[in-house]
Amino acid sequence: MSAFEYRAIPAPRKGKSGKGVRGGPAKFANAMSDLMNEMGTNGWEYLRADTLPCEERQGLTGKTVKYHSMLVFRRPLEEVQAETQIAAETLALPVPEPEHVEEPAEIVEETYTAHEEEAVQEWANDVHEKRETVAAE
Repeated sequence: MSAFEYRAIPAPRKGKSGKGVRGGPAKFANAMSDLMNEMGTNGWEYLRADTLPCEERQGLTGKTVKYHSMLVFRRPLEEVQAETQIAAETLALPVPEPEHVEEPAEIVEETYTAHEEEAVQEWANDVHEKRETVAAE
């Protein structure tokens, strides 16, 4: 299972002119294409577009909710680690070692003495009796 780093950026609000690009929808598509290609060259994969609410100030004391369109991108963490490695080598800095996660300790089954088992059984019987009493009322 690979881990990802995510990045959300605002979707373009205006179109972008280009050679042979005419009309509003074509200009908007051109702006989106340029943005997505730029993110792709940096290793980001387009994931989805979301429209999300955001509470903003209105006037001195008021608040209003506005909706913003966001583009969500992701890239595997290995690329981020590789970039950190390259940056560290460039700057001649030591690269931090990945954190070591210890294996969980072996689970040992507990055995109870006869006295402990009797106590647990008595407790279970008391709980059962109380439930029956409450249910009868």
